[in-house]
Amino acid sequence: MGCPANGSRHSMALVAETEAGTTPATPDFTPIRQTGTTLALTKEALQSNELRADRQIADMRHGNKQVGGDISTELSYGGAFGPMLEAVLCGTWEADTPSAGTDTLKAGVVRRPFTIERHFADIGQYLRYLGCEFNTWNLTVSTNAIITSSFGLVGRSMDAPAQTAIAGATYENASTTSPFDSFSGQVSEGGSAIATVTELSLTLENGLSPLFVVGSDSAACVSIARSNLTGSITTFFDSVALYEKFLNETESNLEFTLSDGTNAYTFSLPRVKYNSGQPDVSGEGEVTVSMDFQALYDATEESQIVILRGAA
Repeated sequence: MGCPANGSRHSMALVAETEAGTTPATPDFTPIRQTGTTLALTKEALQSNELRADRQIADMRHGNKQVGGDISTELSYGGAFGPMLEAVLCGTWEADTPSAGTDTLKAGVVRRPFTIERHFADIGQYLRYLGCEFNTWNLTVSTNAIITSSFGLVGRSMDAPAQTAIAGATYENASTTSPFDSFSGQVSEGGSAIATVTELSLTLENGLSPLFVVGSDSAACVSIARSNLTGSITTFFDSVALYEKFLNETESNLEFTLSDGTNAYTFSLPRVKYNSGQPDVSGEGEVTVSMDFQALYDATEESQIVILRGAA
């Protein structure tokens, strides 16, 4: 018996597809810096309803195939994160906007399929998933922590496992920037800096759903729903000013910057409404209030989120 694959030898890479579900003939893969993944092929199990005197199950068949799962990461600047954020927002990075050296990304309607490759180097196996689109994105900013982010995918099919790279494939070098941390960033709410935040999270959902037709067990296409961005912010409960925005249904805005000391991402939500607020007490220590919010379309920015990237 050989030794099993180890996560320490596992790597991932992506390449954009021109036609959804078809890997380019000579793909140029970009490595994905990741901490783990659940990306896999699953199948529906179709159990026979035949009735037998011995009460046994007569047969079962494999049904529709689905590709999906999450990629867990520590968010950093450059590399695959630019295309991944662009894909999950269905937007396009606008170079040197609003100024030279700064790029801007907003939510849009452009869909981008990818081939995602997983490589288990210690057992010499490649798994490739085709027609993968980025369905969800989660970002968590916590105190005394590296910034974590996860991306959820929905795909169309999977190639047979292979023991070699695709003929003619090339691989870019992985980016080497440091992951963002919670010490280097700053948060503003309603246009004013707020220094009492203990956690902030964002969740974007695109509502991708594979569609199947008679004659094929793979997805014929993938439908998409609205771009739904929600989140939460937790602060020390030192005043009622923020809490009253929930009580009074007052619109506000959020902006926070993440930096590695050299490069930075700034995330701006120009229009949000808080839909909960709980100053719970669980002991004699400090009291925090957790505020859930919904990001809304802003007519000026024409998006519910604006991401800027550039020098810190």
